[in-house]
Amino acid sequence: MYKAVIIEDEYHLREALSIMLEMIVPEQVQVIGYAESAEEAVRLIDRLQPDIVFMDILLKSGTGFDVLQQISYRKFHLIFTTAYEEYAIRAFKFSALDYLLKPIDPEELRIAIDRISGLKERFLEETQVSELVQHLHKTPQRIVLPTQEAMHVVKISQIIYCETSGSYTTFYLSDGKKIIVSKPLKNYESILQPPDFFRVHQSYLINNHCITSYSREGMIEMENGVTIPISRAKKEAFFKLMREE
Repeated sequence: MYKAVIIEDEYHLREALSIMLEMIVPEQVQVIGYAESAEEAVRLIDRLQPDIVFMDILLKSGTGFDVLQQISYRKFHLIFTTAYEEYAIRAFKFSALDYLLKPIDPEELRIAIDRISGLKERFLEETQVSELVQHLHKTPQRIVLPTQEAMHVVKISQIIYCETSGSYTTFYLSDGKKIIVSKPLKNYESILQPPDFFRVHQSYLINNHCITSYSREGMIEMENGVTIPISRAKKEAFFKLMREE
């Protein structure tokens, strides 16, 4: 049974999420506390030491980011609840932080709890918080890639290409390393976007700055010597992007 707290400044949203948890995952999650301001949230988290924190971004007298930078207890799984627009969602993804969009969908909530169960002992990392804050205020330069072993902070410029296999994505880096993440490629296609990146094939997302050559027949050579095919459906868009650079 996970102990959870809800940080939300709107009463009806706090109640709605609490009721939803009771209905959907009654044997997995127990809500043990609520807070509506940043100050209350810091005190609540440090005092109750929950397993899961559901937190809105905009709070009374502060933000969820203020809370994360002030708490001393960090051994919990964090799920942001937000109505933020796309740029903030991309920041969550870059930082490998979980989030639920308002209004919260019951099935998405269930999936988020199941994902936490699969993570076992992985908790909030300081690098995730710092990366999130940076990504919200400027063009991101790094991405957090979560594996079973660690949270890998990778410079985006180091990514040569990504390859998908089922629900896993492998990142091939300029230093020869590769990192395997248990998320599908579509998750990263939404944040590694043109003109810097392009999904040339169902299985490949490439860094356009790491291309050494490409042919009209539809083959791309990357700077690490790997040759990647361009799917027929992507050829026209790819060649157009290359002409514009």
